[in-house]
Amino acid sequence: MTVYAQPDLPAVLLIGTLDTKGPEIGYVRDVLREEHGLPVLVLDSGILGEPLGIEPEITRGEVAAAAGEGESLEAIRAAGSRGAAVDRMRRGVARVALELYRQGRIGGALCLGGAEGAVLGAAAMQALPIGVPKIVVSPLASGRRRFGPFVGTHDVMVMHSVIDILGINAVSRPIYRNAAAAIAGMVRSGGGRLVPGDRPTVAITMLGNTTTAVMHLKAELEAAGFDTVIFHANGVGGPAMEELISAGLFTGVIDYTLQELADNVVGGFHVAGPQRMDAAGRAGLPLVAVPGNVDFSVQGPRDTVPAHLSGRRSYHHNPEFTLVRLTGDEMESIGHTIAAKLNAGSGPACLVVPHGGLSIANVPGGELYDPEADARLFAALEADLRPHVRRIDTPAHINSPDCAHTVAGAFLDLVAARAGKS
Repeated sequence: MTVYAQPDLPAVLLIGTLDTKGPEIGYVRDVLREEHGLPVLVLDSGILGEPLGIEPEITRGEVAAAAGEGESLEAIRAAGSRGAAVDRMRRGVARVALELYRQGRIGGALCLGGAEGAVLGAAAMQALPIGVPKIVVSPLASGRRRFGPFVGTHDVMVMHSVIDILGINAVSRPIYRNAAAAIAGMVRSGGGRLVPGDRPTVAITMLGNTTTAVMHLKAELEAAGFDTVIFHANGVGGPAMEELISAGLFTGVIDYTLQELADNVVGGFHVAGPQRMDAAGRAGLPLVAVPGNVDFSVQGPRDTVPAHLSGRRSYHHNPEFTLVRLTGDEMESIGHTIAAKLNAGSGPACLVVPHGGLSIANVPGGELYDPEADARLFAALEADLRPHVRRIDTPAHINSPDCAHTVAGAFLDLVAARAGKS
């Protein structure tokens, strides 16, 4: 039985390069409209040919015009390379999607695409707020591919199409129908975009090497009336936290695990970029920083560690990750960076320095134990940190309940001091 679209429901934004994927997009559109009762807006992200057997609600010309002032489809086609054209069209896709969401016209987005089509659709997903349903269906979404271009720092569901997006057949039909059912269910019953909670919320960074401490910290803060949101400091979690800080979701930040700064220096799986540690200070939020796990770089399996790092001390974290010890020079560089970031902030800040070890294997007899290198970090922090940033030195290990308790107390002191001045 046909289920007709309910006008009070927001539409699904269905994205595809209609010059090559028109029939497939048309099939999914009809499933969403006729079987799930959802309105659908089809966006054509194609650049070269005409749409195949389908009329989009948002044409490729409109998408191109949204890419920038004075931009046009003809200009994008003449960009000089396929990659340049796709990159410029991505801007248009992202801007159209965000504007439709702001107008309340869409409640989720679904893309079917190959290499370029998936990247184009993912631009819309990464423009939409966290909590808004998003699905990318692509043959590139397999375990042998990097998911960063599709997901970025957002909550994008990536679905492997198994075969290429060309044809409605015995393999593709159930996959497309599953994708349609998934986006329909999320639009009807999903959590929706993020909104601040009833209690003040604190952002905290964590890795496996700091999990025990952060669990204690979480319990102590929640007992004091705060909600906590924990980010995995893996090169994506840190930047995601920075974005949500800038979006105004948090009332304070405890950057307990700064390991991404180490990979920024050495290179590794957790590189987070130069903006890491900027958002809290820029927003003027109470901030406690702890140099957790800055003593190592995160590399791949042991036989893949780069040659220039292979002679260093290392810790076999699991079959996929090897933690490689940083040198004294590198530790000193990180100390200068942490101090500079804290000094530049506009809000109340505190640095807690645990002298008992910066990671699980950074203990006497441990694979990453190097007190001379750690001392270079501590000295740089002491030399650079300005008086308005409070510093607390503790003999505790980074992953101990004692260190967590010290950090919790420091954060609550910052909050209380700020409240007393207001």
